[in-house]
Amino acid sequence: MFFDDLHELQGFFAPLRMTLQRGGHISSKPAPPAKYNESMSGPAPPPNTEDSAPRQEAQGAYLRLQSVTIFVRDLDRSVPFYVGQLGFSLVFDARSQTVRPWVAVAPPDGNATLVLRVPEPGSSECKLIGRATQVAFVTEDVVAKFREWRRCGVEFLSTPRLRRLRHRVTVAASGSPDPQEAPIWGGIFTRFKDPDGNSFSLVSFDEVSREIEAQRRARIERLEAERRASQEMEIAKQVQARLFPQSLPPLRSLEYAGVCLQAHPVGGDYYDFLDLGRDRLGLVIGDVAGKGIAAALLMANLQANLRSQCVMASDQPERFLRSANQLFYENSVDSAYATLFFAEYCDVERRLRYANCGHVSGFLLRGNGALERLSSTCTVLGLFKEWDCALAECRLLPGDTLALYTDGITESFNATGEEFGEQRLCSALQSYSEMPAQDLLEAIVGAVRSFSPQEQHDDITLIVAKCKDS
Repeated sequence: MFFDDLHELQGFFAPLRMTLQRGGHISSKPAPPAKYNESMSGPAPPPNTEDSAPRQEAQGAYLRLQSVTIFVRDLDRSVPFYVGQLGFSLVFDARSQTVRPWVAVAPPDGNATLVLRVPEPGSSECKLIGRATQVAFVTEDVVAKFREWRRCGVEFLSTPRLRRLRHRVTVAASGSPDPQEAPIWGGIFTRFKDPDGNSFSLVSFDEVSREIEAQRRARIERLEAERRASQEMEIAKQVQARLFPQSLPPLRSLEYAGVCLQAHPVGGDYYDFLDLGRDRLGLVIGDVAGKGIAAALLMANLQANLRSQCVMASDQPERFLRSANQLFYENSVDSAYATLFFAEYCDVERRLRYANCGHVSGFLLRGNGALERLSSTCTVLGLFKEWDCALAECRLLPGDTLALYTDGITESFNATGEEFGEQRLCSALQSYSEMPAQDLLEAIVGAVRSFSPQEQHDDITLIVAKCKDS
C-alpha cells in the first residue's frame, strides 16, 4: 500500500477527515478487542472493561474498528518485535494454549488491536504471510518515528516521502446530507515490515498532526490540573490534621485518648481536648453534615468557633455553646449543621458535665460493669438562630470508662450490609476495659476494621477516657 494511486490515498484519508470534522478523537491509549469477530480464526481477547462500555452518539450506537489479524510464522519471534522494537503493548498472550495460539498487541497511541496468529499448516492463510497488510499507522511525526524505530532495528522499505493531494477531496460531513469541500491535504509516508515480511504503512497528515498535538496539549493540561488538585488536597489534609489535638493537657484522675480516621483526604468529623484552666478539661466530638471538602471547611469553622469561645466554657458552658451555635449559624449556609458532644471534666471533683447536641449517645461503662447511656440533651448546632441547650451531669469513679464516638463506628458495615452497631461497640468496650486508654482506643478501632475490612465509607472518630486514682 504505497499510495501511488490518488484515489487510494483519498479513500484512506476520507474517514480520518470525517472523524476530525465531527469532533472525533484520536485515542491516547490502546483499546484491546471488546468482542470477537467470528471471521477471525481464533479466540477473542477479553474485553477491556474500562473502555468497552457502549456509547450513544447522535447517529446511533457506538461503533469502532476492533482488531485486525496478522498472520505470522512464529509468535515467539514476532512478540519481541512488536513489543520490544515497536513499543506496542502486550494486550493478551495466549501462546500457552495448544490449539491456535495467538497474541494481541496494541500501539501506544491507537484505538485498534493487532491479533498475531500462526495459521494452520497448508491453509490459505499461510499465503497471507509476507505480504502487504493494508494496515496503516498514523503518527504526528513520521520522520521522528522512522528514526526511533530504525535505531531499534526495524527494517523500512523506503525513507519517508512527502505527498500532497493537488485536487480537492469532496467528503460528506457527519450529520450533513450535503457534501463539503475539504482543503488540499498533504502527508508523509513510509513503509516497514515485521520479521515475517508483513508490511505496514506509517503515515502522517497535516490536520491529523494538528489534532494529535491539540489532544496532547489538552491531555497535558488535564494531567497538570489533576496534579495541582491532588497537591492542594494533600495540603488541605495536612492543614486539617493540625486542627486535631497536638497535645493532651495533663490530668491526675483521667487518662484519655482520641483518634479520627477519615474516609477521604479531608472530612467533617471533629474531636478536641480543650484546656479550660483550673484543672478542667473540655472533651469535644462532632460530626458536620456532608462529606469531603465542604464538610471539612465547616468542621474548621466549628473548631475555630469552639476554641475562640472556650474561655467561657468552664463558668458558663450554656453560654459557650449558644455562642458557638450563633457563630456556626451565621457563617454557614442554611442547610449546614453539626452534631456535637461537649463534656467538661473537673479533675479535682471527678465531675462530668455534658451537653449532647443531637449527637449519637455516649457510653459510660462503670467499674462494676454497669453501662450508662449519655443521650441527647438538645438539638444540633447551626440549623436554628434561636437555640438553647441543657446540661446533664455525672460523677466518675476510678475504673469508669467514657466512650464518645461518631456514627462512622456504629454504621460501618460488613460484606452482607450488616452494621457494626451499638451492641458490638459496647461489647468491645467491655471486653477491653482493663486496657490503658490508648490501647483501648486502638482495640475498638481494630474491631471495627476487622468487622468492616472493605473500603471505609465514613469517618471513624473515637474518644475514650478512663478515670483513675489520683
